[in-house]
This record gives sequence, C-alpha cells and structure tokens, in this order.
Amino acid sequence: MNPLPEPQPPVTEAERDAAVRRLREAYAEGHLSHEEMDARLDQALAARTGDELAAALESVPGAPVETSATIGAVSGRFTRRGVWRVPRHLKVQSALGRVRLDLSQAIIEHPEIDIELALGTGSAKIVVPRDAVVDLDGLSGAWKAPKYKPARPGSGSGTDGPTIRISGATGMGRLKIRHARR
Repeated sequence: MNPLPEPQPPVTEAERDAAVRRLREAYAEGHLSHEEMDARLDQALAARTGDELAAALESVPGAPVETSATIGAVSGRFTRRGVWRVPRHLKVQSALGRVRLDLSQAIIEHPEIDIELALGTGSAKIVVPRDAVVDLDGLSGAWKAPKYKPARPGSGSGTDGPTIRISGATGMGRLKIRHARR
C-alpha cells in the first residue's frame, strides 16, 4: 500500500505577489511575450500550492530563490547603503567593528527579511524603509537594550512594507535601528 503524499501548505498572498512581480519584470525585460505573461499570471493567481506557483515561474530567468549572506567587521567598519539586493536571511557579525546597514534604497524582494546579529563589543546601525515593520522578539543583549523608536502612526510608515525580523545577540555591543526619513 502506497502512503499518501503530505499535503502542501497553501500559497500565501506574499508569495503570490512576489511571483506576479517577477512575471511582470520578466515581461518588461523581454523574457516573456504578452500572451505568455497573461497565461502565467492567470496560472500564478490561481495557484493554491507552492508547486503550482513554481510551475508559473518555470523557466523565467532570475526567478527569486531563497538567499542568505554573511557580512561583518572584525575591527574596522562595514557599510552597505544605496541600491543593493537584500537577501532573505542576512547574518551580521561584528567583534569590535562597526556595521551600518541602510535598507532605505535597497531592493527588497521578500516580504520578510531575517537579520541575525552576532555582536561582540562592536556596534550596528540599521536604517529600515519607512513602511517596514520591525520585529525584535528574537534579540538578546547582555549590556544595553537596542535603541529603536517605532514609526509614528499616521506617518504612512510601519504597516505596509516588509517585515524585518532582527534576532541574535548584541553581547556588549550596541544596536540602533531607525526608519528612513523619506
């Protein structure tokens, strides 16, 4: 007797939105004809499982994949700002150095970004997009609490953008987080 396959979880709206965005980008880049884009958009919007959604993105160049990266500074400075592609999972390490991440102009393709900190006595400053939601529940510190002022309600920020989850340990280091001003 053959066992039944495990049921797949349903596709989330964020996953569906990312697939639609990638199909539109592929069309704009000339990888899909108008008719093919329409057919694949219909397929993506009707998808109920991850396999069905993946079929809509099949053979589309540059389809988003889960990414991760590690950056850090031992005793110097590391700065990442301007236009850069933010991976889904980012590990930030700083023994004695200073790390500055500015996500305000970055390309964020994922609805949720996980930033894992490993600070010794180093420091980190993170600038998040105006509309980002910041989650600090997974963060622990030995010396000082992170300095973070949530976005003001009604300022058009803090609800519709990506969720930035910051976890890990700050050790004796200092973490400052702020929303972009524009």
